[in-house]
Amino acid sequence: MSLAILAATAAAGHLSYTDLNLSPVALNLGIFQIRWYSLAYIAGILVGWWYLTKLIDQPGAPMARRHADDFVFYATLGIILGGRIGYIIFYGESPGPGEPALWATPLQWFKLWDGGMSFHGGAFGVVIAIWWLARRNNLSMLRFLDYVACCGPFGLFFGRIANFVNGELWGRPTDEPWGIIFQNTMSNGLPEPARHPSQLYEAGLEGIVLFAILSFLFWRTQARYKPGLLLGVFLVGYGAARFLVEYFRVPDAQLGILPWGISMGQTLSAPMILVGLYFIMTANGRRVRVEPIAGDASVA
Repeated sequence: MSLAILAATAAAGHLSYTDLNLSPVALNLGIFQIRWYSLAYIAGILVGWWYLTKLIDQPGAPMARRHADDFVFYATLGIILGGRIGYIIFYGESPGPGEPALWATPLQWFKLWDGGMSFHGGAFGVVIAIWWLARRNNLSMLRFLDYVACCGPFGLFFGRIANFVNGELWGRPTDEPWGIIFQNTMSNGLPEPARHPSQLYEAGLEGIVLFAILSFLFWRTQARYKPGLLLGVFLVGYGAARFLVEYFRVPDAQLGILPWGISMGQTLSAPMILVGLYFIMTANGRRVRVEPIAGDASVA
């Protein structure tokens, strides 16, 4: 951390995170606390489910309302189990000298309130849930994924806002005027520098921008009739946004920059981009006549 950045921080009068009076706890009932992070998951699932019901009201939908309702339950399981297992596998290294790795302390696996969820693991859990429902109900898994992909940005947006409220996953030092001074950011006794609010960058790109792109494609084009296209756009959009913002975000302390020169988040996002590009480039070849599961009109 350079003295120039520290001096610029002091001179610029950057906003301090503590001045925002934010708390990870939304409601404190004494022996029971409701945290914003938990509410973000609930909001993402419920708003995503509501939006999914609007999507399947359109002609040519690959599922009926009963399938969307069943999906909420299985998706919740997939997000929680997949997200936690993914975190243990990819980010569960020892957080410091003499401290055990998460994967070596099974009792810690169940302490979700201590944090530690992986988006990539949660996404894989949702894919498993969709595979199960599609197979059980004889639905098109790829078209099911297309519709669910359009709902994904809601959860991403609420989750990143919760990260900001928690004062976690902050960015690298910056002298930009919108930098924020977070507390206890491993400054080794030096004055806390202003940092990129990388949580808000991700909320904007992964949430707002990605939702706008997918919404335009769904409502204004024929994209939903090309199986895999919307899924591919989601994978490329999320992967690219995450890969870019990782350059402004502090790598996970227990991992740092990996030996091949990028972070774990970038490592996991790179295959998403490649898979997404494949689905986009091959979508036209999967265009078929669509008979509706829901809605009232056939789609040529």
